[in-house]
Amino acid sequence: MVDTATALRRAAPHAAAPRAIARRVSLHRDRRHAPPAERRAGPSMISVAPLDGSLSTWDAFATAVPGSTFCHLAGWRAIMEDVLGHECCYTIACDDAGAWRGILPLVRVRSALFGDYLVSLPFLNAGGPVGTPSAVATLVEHAATLARRLGVDLLELRTRGPVESALRLSERKLTVRLQLPPAAETLWRAFDPKLRSQIRRPQRDGLVTRFGPDQVDAFYDVFARNMRSLGTPVLPRAFFTRLAATFAGLIVFGAVYRNGQPVAAGCGFVWRDEFEMTWASSLREHSRSAPNMLLYWSFIEQMIARGVRVFDFGRCTPGSGTHRFKRQWGGADVALPWLQWSARNVVATPSPERPTYRLAAALWRRLPLGVTNRIGPFLARRLP
Repeated sequence: MVDTATALRRAAPHAAAPRAIARRVSLHRDRRHAPPAERRAGPSMISVAPLDGSLSTWDAFATAVPGSTFCHLAGWRAIMEDVLGHECCYTIACDDAGAWRGILPLVRVRSALFGDYLVSLPFLNAGGPVGTPSAVATLVEHAATLARRLGVDLLELRTRGPVESALRLSERKLTVRLQLPPAAETLWRAFDPKLRSQIRRPQRDGLVTRFGPDQVDAFYDVFARNMRSLGTPVLPRAFFTRLAATFAGLIVFGAVYRNGQPVAAGCGFVWRDEFEMTWASSLREHSRSAPNMLLYWSFIEQMIARGVRVFDFGRCTPGSGTHRFKRQWGGADVALPWLQWSARNVVATPSPERPTYRLAAALWRRLPLGVTNRIGPFLARRLP
């Protein structure tokens, strides 16, 4: 059995070294010293090993196993490695007969400035272990053992449902989920008059929505400007162009235009009968016309037309303005019960919402857009 730590590959040459306070552990470790979590006793022994075979086999399992999301697809591995320069280990749990019983994608995001994190899956809202209960438990134990060996600041497993584990449970984030009827008109009639009025406002002002893979650049232009306004470094454009190419059948890009210029945009993923709005932005200078209202309503209409039954508004902080915006559509709060382990009592990945980064975020907002677009991707790839 190949040691999982060995499978965490060295990132591209520009990848940052771990911080000095982190204990240095070789990623190329003798397989004779496999951690205890590599095997778990039970009616059927569960073995854990890194993926060493066909990505199509991984995707077939990810597509079939209950509880999986688009975040579990193998295509993310190449994007994390090639575009963002991170070390990845896609881990499988097998029974005595060699049958797959669970999977866990792990990505190490580390820098001298922001810290060292082992996450499933960074930049996304899900990606934690899925499979049979015994396989999931084994994968969680394995991830915690690996985190201890590597000396990371924080292990975060972004699970979407309850998992029996001794790891700390964090519910600092939630999502809002809206059940969709078969017809958009049914939902429209269920909205309160104020919400309908807010959607009509951009329509009266002549704003229009366009969908398609040709909206990637429009999306990114709005996204980059909005992230600068929020004081947050923006992910590289190449990240989204690779998403469009890798997940062409799942990802949806849309943008709202005013006089031919994009003023709001979003993208998300269709998975089974659900859609998640993973990233969305609008330009503050056009807020009087509420382009974000038209953006979300247009996406909702599109998803109903495609037969989607659940609209997931994506993660947010409880009680925040973003949370209130998402709640007004009539959905229900759903906690995101992420599992964590940290030897240093680190409770979250870096965020401009945290007091430590507020000054940096305020300074970032004052930088010219050209500067933030140039240096932002080098920072954003280290903020999981």
